[in-house]
Amino acid sequence: MTDCMISSEIDIDIRFSETDAMGVVWHGNYLKFFEDGREAFGRKYGLEYLQIHEKGFVTPIVKSEIDHKAPVYYGQAIKVITRYIPAKSAKIQFEYEVINLTTGQLCATGKTMQVFLDRESRELELISPDFYKEWKAQYDL
Repeated sequence: MTDCMISSEIDIDIRFSETDAMGVVWHGNYLKFFEDGREAFGRKYGLEYLQIHEKGFVTPIVKSEIDHKAPVYYGQAIKVITRYIPAKSAKIQFEYEVINLTTGQLCATGKTMQVFLDRESRELELISPDFYKEWKAQYDL
């Protein structure tokens, strides 16, 4: 994982609906856990999706990676650690660790990349929006 100055954590209880027939968290749900992590990060650091939307942009995921390391079962709890990865280009990148709070095991790691699109035209922004530059400056990123 990248050494990063800003990160957030969120604990999540695993629900029955998040598991497969074997009682194991279905692999696709890790992307939802990453989203929970991004939302917790946004609340903590003032980079929430609705704020970005109000500034005239949307930030779709254009790349995601997950490495599954150990299973998580129904009834267990996880911690999602979300770390911001600084970039010079107009994108938002995060790294994730999913830790099983019941066993202490590292269960998954991953990364996501988001880009900025104009909210109305859906055109890709090649230069970071001013509000994002200001946000990064306040954290010296």
